[in-house]
Amino acid sequence: MKYTTTMLLACLLTASAAIAQKKPEALTIPTTQPYGKIDIADLELKNCDFEKDANAMVLFDKADTYYDSDLNTITMERHKRIKVFNDNGKDVANIRIEYISASHYEYITGLDAETFNLVNGKVEITKLDKKVLYTETVDKSTSAIVFSFPNVKPGSVIEFKYKWGTPDYSNLPDWSFQSKIPTRYSEWTTQIPDLLYFTTQSHVTMPYVVNKNKAESRSVGSAADVVSYTLDVNTKALANIPSLPDEPYMGAQSDNEQSLIYHLTYVKPTTGFVRSYSDSWAKLGGILADHEDFGAQLKRKLANEDAIIAKAKTMKLDRDKMIYIFKEVQSAMKWDGVDRWYTNDGTVKAWEKKTGNSSEVNLILYHLLYRAGVEAYPMVVSTRSHGKVNPAYSFLYQFNRAVVYKPIDEKSYYILDATGKYNTYNEIPDELLNSTGLYIDKDDKRYNTVVLKKENPVQQVIMVSADIKPDGKMNGTANLSEYSYNRIKGIKKYKTDGEQKYIDFLRNNDNSLKISALKLENMEVDTLPLAQTFEFKQDLTGSDGNYIYFMPAMFAPMRNNPFLKEERMSDIDFGYRDNFSMVGTYKMPEGYKADALPKNITMQMPDESIIFRRIVAEQDGNIVVRFVIDHKKPIFYKQDYDKIFDFYKKLHELMNEQIVLKKA
Repeated sequence: MKYTTTMLLACLLTASAAIAQKKPEALTIPTTQPYGKIDIADLELKNCDFEKDANAMVLFDKADTYYDSDLNTITMERHKRIKVFNDNGKDVANIRIEYISASHYEYITGLDAETFNLVNGKVEITKLDKKVLYTETVDKSTSAIVFSFPNVKPGSVIEFKYKWGTPDYSNLPDWSFQSKIPTRYSEWTTQIPDLLYFTTQSHVTMPYVVNKNKAESRSVGSAADVVSYTLDVNTKALANIPSLPDEPYMGAQSDNEQSLIYHLTYVKPTTGFVRSYSDSWAKLGGILADHEDFGAQLKRKLANEDAIIAKAKTMKLDRDKMIYIFKEVQSAMKWDGVDRWYTNDGTVKAWEKKTGNSSEVNLILYHLLYRAGVEAYPMVVSTRSHGKVNPAYSFLYQFNRAVVYKPIDEKSYYILDATGKYNTYNEIPDELLNSTGLYIDKDDKRYNTVVLKKENPVQQVIMVSADIKPDGKMNGTANLSEYSYNRIKGIKKYKTDGEQKYIDFLRNNDNSLKISALKLENMEVDTLPLAQTFEFKQDLTGSDGNYIYFMPAMFAPMRNNPFLKEERMSDIDFGYRDNFSMVGTYKMPEGYKADALPKNITMQMPDESIIFRRIVAEQDGNIVVRFVIDHKKPIFYKQDYDKIFDFYKKLHELMNEQIVLKKA
């Protein structure tokens, strides 16, 4: 659902003519049923025929979205039915429907729910007791209808229906055909007057099994003032839609699912003049600048702020002021885990409580920087889990967090986010990368977008030096230098998990490997890499007195292949370019020589987006091994997954290849 901040005063509506797609002839279109009616076959169904291992399946999800008679209010009537196959699928019976409740902007009515079971060959229906249904207040703008179905067990079918409404005729809801469980059939009908024109942002790559459109003549108004218009009725449906589960390096669900999003572009009033409704980024920035829960918060005085501002003003450089204030806010404020582009309690109250949502924390940061004379601007952004901002559509609902934008020169800038205790001033938080931010210069009325990305590769360098003993034991030292996001992740993991769990991580839970004398340096210096040194011992399994076997890539990252499934439903978003290099020097025991060395090899993707190199040499009684893995771009599309799958399969085979030493 979209959260717009202004509403037009006239009545209007959109028509979006669709190009009909040919129906796949081999696919039988599933049917929907009226509420309360069910086929015995669905109750006897044992599994999803197009996704056999599914724990549950949406049998159908159907909605009809239309305008009321005076074209002011939108209503969506929705009916959803789900099959539970086993105990692991019973979680689908816990329902949560969020909506924007502030000022009755959105509302839910007419909710009914029931559970079907087959008992001794007869259908048993258990209706939801409305007493267990409750409304949860998420924050001052958002609420949720929450309930759980009764009498759910393997074999059950559950269904619910409700009406969603809004008095804002620009707030046409989005529609997702896909979810985390497979869907047999999903259908959405929209009825839109041609007085409004919507553009469609389509994320549908599957063929429609239904794609039909019809036009109906309608009129509105009194006999003395009748307005005629055409109602565009459009029905789209998909069938046998696979689940979209969480996958390694997956972005937002909304970025990857089969879905349709409508944006109101312009309105044709009854006078015949077209009025544009397509917000520019400048217009949206102006709305934010004046919004009570955003722009109005920027200059509100905070309790005891003067001491922080006075100390900052003793510093000569803006950069030093920025770092000091950033760390003060980061240390003083606790983020409550909630991401919103707007404040909830407001900056003054959040500062008093020392707790706030992401926008409260970072608007406090902006305010103190502003008072200290540092040029900086509030900015709205979207986290990776919320979804990428599409710069072609200037709609506020695309954002879910406020941060601070600090320009350095025409090409470089800082993005400050004090919500994360391990965030640094000199790195854009990685969950904001590969999207777009909108900064707000309220004083000069400048509102511009900025593409948030990391240009340079993030490095990780490992140096290993080890002695191999004739009895099949290895002793050595390792030095790890981690830069940028690798540095931040290393510090966070060490401080969050503790030293012993961090050591277990370094040795990849390999019981043959022992680590001691761990030392971490530069943890408090943001401009230096995290330097880690430690000693290690390893019992080399398989060694028998004549042969010694060892794998040289023992501390390399991605020791486990994240891409084991042959099919992928989502794009791969690594977040940033990554460059790993490792050099290991292994001294052979006296009387041994190399019997089998892995071959030198360079392997790369067809477009050279990932390059792997391995160089192995015998030199002065040592085996010297060098690995390089270079990711040259951060995002790979699911259409190219077959190439990623093959590359990573071979990569991990090569990384895990053993070196064999033989007694002379």
